[in-house]
Amino acid sequence: MWDRFRKAGGRVAHALRTEPKAGEDKRPHNLFEAAATYVTACAEDDRERADEAAGWVSPEALSFGVNELACRAVIALARERGESPETVARDLLGLPAA
Repeated sequence: MWDRFRKAGGRVAHALRTEPKAGEDKRPHNLFEAAATYVTACAEDDRERADEAAGWVSPEALSFGVNELACRAVIALARERGESPETVARDLLGLPAA
C-alpha cells in the first residue's frame, strides 16, 4: 500500500518540477502555465497552441491544472456575481437550476 503512495507522490513531484530536463537550457513550463495556455487556446479555437501546451506536462498534470483553473474561475465568477459556485457552474454549462 505504501508503495502506491510513494509512486503517486513521485509522479506529482515530477509534474511540479521546474528545473530544466537534460539538454534543455531554459526552465520548462509548470502545470499551471500549461493549463492556462491550454484552456485559453481552446477558448480561442487555437488547436496548434493547445496541442503545444498539452505537450509541456503529463496528461495527468494537465488534467489537474485544468481542474484547478476551473475551480478557481467558478469561485471568482461566483463572488463577482454574488451567487453560489453551483449556480454559476450550472449556468456556464447551460444546465437548469438545481
